[in-house]
Amino acid sequence: MHRGLFVTGTDTGVGKTVVSAALVHRYGAQTVLRYWKPIQTGIEQDDDTAEVRRLTSGASVEILDKGVRLPRPVSPHLAASLARTSIELQQVAVPFARARPTDCWIVEGAGGVLVPINRIELMVDLIALLGLAVLVVSRSSLGTINHTLLTLESLQARSLQVAGVVMVGQTNPENRSAIEEYGRVPVVGELPRLDPLSSDTLADWATGALDPGAQLWERLQ
Repeated sequence: MHRGLFVTGTDTGVGKTVVSAALVHRYGAQTVLRYWKPIQTGIEQDDDTAEVRRLTSGASVEILDKGVRLPRPVSPHLAASLARTSIELQQVAVPFARARPTDCWIVEGAGGVLVPINRIELMVDLIALLGLAVLVVSRSSLGTINHTLLTLESLQARSLQVAGVVMVGQTNPENRSAIEEYGRVPVVGELPRLDPLSSDTLADWATGALDPGAQLWERLQ
């Protein structure tokens, strides 16, 4: 069984890529991490793998640039349909299944947990197939309690392990408290909007403020 975390979010554009890179800065010196984005849509506009490479410059990480790469920034199932193809989860998971059992993974999802991948399967089915614990990335702003609790409920209803939540944006103690109380999960980081967003500024935040209690470490060792 592989070690690692599956980084998902409450929404698209919530900050999964930045948090994935932050995990490399936080734990890359302690273990060899392998980053992978198995499904990417809108590749002509957004390349999350390239962004992780930029944001982890100088850090220790193996970046796997293989997977489904589709044009059009829409849901995976629709992007595949528009490209006259389909996404098969077993095929998507081949690089993961063939990897060294000692590999430690940071896998980044596309969109949220219930985004459709094909006619019958959702992103949560890919999470279950890979068998990694889940790190949820949420916003800190108004509306995040509902969105985050719905995401956690979807994961917990399928008996998937949730390692924690990272909130992105201006610190909001009340929202954090509500997510921890009602979601029954720890908030392991509160990521502010970094300006500039660079490998150095992200490393400074990650090493000082991400997972201060090392709660995620047990998923990576």
